[in-house]
Amino acid sequence: MRIWVVVAAALLALPAGAETLRIATFNADLSRDGPGLLLQDLRRGTSGQIAAVAEVIASVSPDVLLLTGVDWDHDLLALSALEANLAALGAGYGYLYAPRPNAGVPTGFDLNGDGRLGGPRDAQGYGRFTGEGGMALLSRLPIMADEARDFTSFLWRDLPDALLPGAGLKPEITSALRLSSMGHWDVPLRLPSGEALHVFAFLATPPVFDGPEDLNGRRNHDEAAFWLRYLEGALPLPPPSAPFVLLGDANLDPVDGEGRPEALRALLSHPGLQDPRPTSEGGKIAATVQAGPNRAQAGDPALDTVDWPETGDLGNRRVDYVLPSADLAVSGSGVVWPAPGAPLAEAAAAASRHRLVWVDIELP
Repeated sequence: MRIWVVVAAALLALPAGAETLRIATFNADLSRDGPGLLLQDLRRGTSGQIAAVAEVIASVSPDVLLLTGVDWDHDLLALSALEANLAALGAGYGYLYAPRPNAGVPTGFDLNGDGRLGGPRDAQGYGRFTGEGGMALLSRLPIMADEARDFTSFLWRDLPDALLPGAGLKPEITSALRLSSMGHWDVPLRLPSGEALHVFAFLATPPVFDGPEDLNGRRNHDEAAFWLRYLEGALPLPPPSAPFVLLGDANLDPVDGEGRPEALRALLSHPGLQDPRPTSEGGKIAATVQAGPNRAQAGDPALDTVDWPETGDLGNRRVDYVLPSADLAVSGSGVVWPAPGAPLAEAAAAASRHRLVWVDIELP
């Protein structure tokens, strides 16, 4: 299998003597209604939403950025075009990594029971086309692609203590269904010291949009539980001894909303991890002026990372995370959700319902 890594034409180096590394995750909502449409929008250069995404990223200028909710294509043309936009703003990246996600990859089974094959809900991960709403890693540190571990094809049934058996699927389906709705990666980056920093990246399925079998809720739980089993050494490949940062969109709040938060809570309190609890002023203000589920929110709204509609059981939630390993020193963190009227407030709102989350670590 070919691993897709792109090294940008103009390689970028970290500043000499850099003491901190900024690491971020951002569900940038860069998904479109069909294959190739994101690239088309990027090449036209007329999308206000794409311009807002680039403005938000450039304003924070993370050294390592996990993008989620970005359409994948075979040659990473859209991702390369986006990187060119960022480079024009002085925030380019020398290295890109984005193997094919599970979104839109056919299973050959009628997973949603509608009597038809090949629908978006019949894929390994929901997708109207291959790669819809995928993931991509952009880095100013060299990506050690030959040593990267892509767990995207890992079978759900092979996860110790998986919740899959309770979903009532036929044996032939459980023998083929992958755990990742999008992907799970362990990608090492080469630090200026020559040592490695590992990036554990994932994007989980929303724990809704199904029936009483709660297939999506079970899967969402186990997509977080994968990292628990990995850190425990319970999977075929042992975890790295080097420092790491676990990040991505868990599509789950540890306190509010639907879902099974036990595995996520275990990650947030894991002795090998630390939760810097990035906050924003805008998230705190939003909860005070909005009605509906936000008024009943039990979690701290300053921690929220997504501004979902105030309908049903939705509302603002904390679903995007950057969790450094316990041996790393954290020097700062934040969520790009400015107060109304503050600089970048309009761009953050126009870019995505999600907000970029960043953490600064001291270089090992």
